[in-house]
Amino acid sequence: MYNGYNGKVLNVDLTEKKYWVEQIPDEWILNYVGGEGFGAKYLSLNLPEKIDPLSKDNKLLFICGPLTDTKAPSCGRTVVMFKSPLTGTIGASNAGGAWAPQLKRAGYDMLVIHGRAESPTYIFIDDDEVTFHCAEKLWGKSTGYTEEAIRKEIGNPKAEVACIGASGERLVRYAAVMMGNDHAAGRGGGGAVMGVKNLKAVAVYGSANRLPVHDSERFDEAVKKAIQELFAEAFVKDELMKYGTPSFFDAMNGLGLVPAYNWQRTTTDFDKEIGYEAYHRKLEVKQDRCYNCPIGCVRKTRIPEGKYKGLSGAGPEYETVAAFGQKLGNADLYSIAVANYISNDAGLDVISAGQVIATAMEWYEKGIIDTTTTEGLELNWGNGEAIVELVERIALRKGAFATLLGEGSLRAAKEIGGNAEKFVMHVKGLEMAADGVRASKGEALSHMISPRGADHLRPYGAIIDAFGYLEEEVGVFERVDPLSEENKVWVKPLEEYFMATNLLGVCLFTSITLAIKARTWAELYSSATGIECSYKDIFKISERVLNLERLFNAREGFTRKDDYLPERFSKEPAPDGPAKGCVVNQDRLLDLIYEAKGWDSQGMPTRQKLDELGL
Repeated sequence: MYNGYNGKVLNVDLTEKKYWVEQIPDEWILNYVGGEGFGAKYLSLNLPEKIDPLSKDNKLLFICGPLTDTKAPSCGRTVVMFKSPLTGTIGASNAGGAWAPQLKRAGYDMLVIHGRAESPTYIFIDDDEVTFHCAEKLWGKSTGYTEEAIRKEIGNPKAEVACIGASGERLVRYAAVMMGNDHAAGRGGGGAVMGVKNLKAVAVYGSANRLPVHDSERFDEAVKKAIQELFAEAFVKDELMKYGTPSFFDAMNGLGLVPAYNWQRTTTDFDKEIGYEAYHRKLEVKQDRCYNCPIGCVRKTRIPEGKYKGLSGAGPEYETVAAFGQKLGNADLYSIAVANYISNDAGLDVISAGQVIATAMEWYEKGIIDTTTTEGLELNWGNGEAIVELVERIALRKGAFATLLGEGSLRAAKEIGGNAEKFVMHVKGLEMAADGVRASKGEALSHMISPRGADHLRPYGAIIDAFGYLEEEVGVFERVDPLSEENKVWVKPLEEYFMATNLLGVCLFTSITLAIKARTWAELYSSATGIECSYKDIFKISERVLNLERLFNAREGFTRKDDYLPERFSKEPAPDGPAKGCVVNQDRLLDLIYEAKGWDSQGMPTRQKLDELGL
């Protein structure tokens, strides 16, 4: 067995209340690395075709990477995978905190949950022992309460807990899996998969020490280099460390990358009220950090005044500020924070929740729905009180309208009928995050081709063409025109670079501004495991995983038609900002990226590409 791995998969069957251990094949390690790579391989082999994601037949995976629980910076990420209840695609999300390091110390690289418990249950993994516990008294409780109650009941304050809140229990299709109360594996509805399995939580504790690395002296040098690269990047040092992810807001708004009023506009002056300076002035803020993270981008906040005085919690992060703020025409920071606190307690993906409400607000603006439909809520732009109320209703599936929105914006639009679907901002059924696509055609591609649907981080294309970063490892040596569809083939290696973090078990924020180089990650991996890999080798493995996920989606019925952004971006020129007058030529983008990826005109990997990748 290679260093960096336990080489074990822990299987837990909730139906039979039993568990067993399997070995991870060497071929998986060499060809898929870990993290999302292991998950894509497992689901492709073991998940029946076209199953209902909200059935006991779905699998739920928690996965480590080879750098998890090492000295590598920000090595605490947990990859969570499943078939998505929201989209029907492969579901892949991940969360910060310290859950995965505990699973690794317990002796496992991956946990697979099978079946469905008869009644609400939580499991406790204590090294090589798994116990099943009644969770009846925890059903309906918040994620924070659940975590503390479980630690007290099992008598282990050091155990890490992954759990769901009310939205997961009620099968909201974009319910999150929460870790540490404020770290969300949010996208795609993993929380609903836990809910349908009657699984309230998974607690884990490992008593072992860190696994040894292959070459500790070489590894330590690579760690030093990684940290030097991280702190040499100005944005990381001067913005992200000091102000957390809200620091993105002001710069992105200036570049026309923060959508407003359900993507009808690309800029506002909201940064004066909800930008990072206002955030740190209006809220009481404390810094927090995930496992072994030198950045510390997490923020804990408290509201010091007004209607919501005294309420507190984690965040809001950038995506939340934008999702419950500018997207909704809402410049009230306190209502944004409260909506975020409710989402964390209920285990709700803030990105989808905000976008669902943005769509509903445009329906309201256009007269497609009214207060009869909304059961009394006036969904005017900027109505912070209505936003807070609707978030809570969605989480609890309280009322017919909120229950409908809990199905996701695309399903809701189909039910409402008429031209409601025109205002749904999604790709493959996954709501778009708060990262603009007219002013960054690289970011447009990121949303279009990601296996899990509309995706702002796979890769974060705007870092190249909108922010103007250069990176030889992805073939960008000079400034790229962000408004042009041409010369966007660098999205392919950038996508592979970003996927590498999900394979290794480290946080994307170490590389989102291209701070830690791909060469350095390859050196960390090589010296940790003893498997010599160049960064190009890692990119090739990432490419293999991305193509495998493409094949998974193809068997579920997804084709080129599902790679398109909503027609707003092709037919409605941006009315303001740097991209004023611009639309997105989606066919041109897809033709170019398909060719670069070795796919045919319908977006399917060619036989030559599959042979090249060993698929």
